[in-house]
Amino acid sequence: MNDADVSKQIQQMVRFIHQEAEEKANEISISAEEEFNIEKLQLVEAEKKKIRQEYERKEKQVEIKKKIEYSMQLNASRIKVLQAQDELVNSMKEAAGKELLHVSQDHHVYKMLLKELIVQILLRLKEPAVLLRCRKEDHWLVESVLHLAAHEYAEKANVHHPDILLDNQVYLPPAPSHHNVHGPTCSGGVVLASRDGKIVCENTLDARLDVVFRKKLPEIRKLLFGQISV
Repeated sequence: MNDADVSKQIQQMVRFIHQEAEEKANEISISAEEEFNIEKLQLVEAEKKKIRQEYERKEKQVEIKKKIEYSMQLNASRIKVLQAQDELVNSMKEAAGKELLHVSQDHHVYKMLLKELIVQILLRLKEPAVLLRCRKEDHWLVESVLHLAAHEYAEKANVHHPDILLDNQVYLPPAPSHHNVHGPTCSGGVVLASRDGKIVCENTLDARLDVVFRKKLPEIRKLLFGQISV
């Protein structure tokens, strides 16, 4: 083989090596680009997922905040309604309390009422000797019905006449007036106690109003506000 043939063969081998190198380089480039695209896609999807999760988290926070605000507003509305209802009920009780002041103005009717109140407590106490207190302005009325009340009690309880001591030193508070705005008041009635003071029964008009009002409160609320729930 002469030099020309050897040179030609060498050139062929060099071209072959170059071609293989280029093909290999292309393969590497294509593979690298594919890997880059795959990694880029994965990163994009990961970021998309993070964004979606963050959006969902914030959306839940907004929903929770809305529910909390709605619940707070609803509770505030309920409280306002309940407060308005309580104010109306209390105003009714105050009006009823003012009406009690008229009870003692008719001395004949009030005298008989005092007698009934005394008999009621005597039947409850069932004590042979009691201490009775009343308002100072009612002292003479109470004194005028003591014997009658004791007699009626003795007949109903089938016992001897009780010894009723009318207190002329300590009196119940006076009736409400513009002279006695902040002090204790009493619209009428009596308080009886055992002589040792261990048992005390209050049968004032104010106490009876409180008892009746507490007992009738559900009925009053139903009458005023019906079954509407807030």
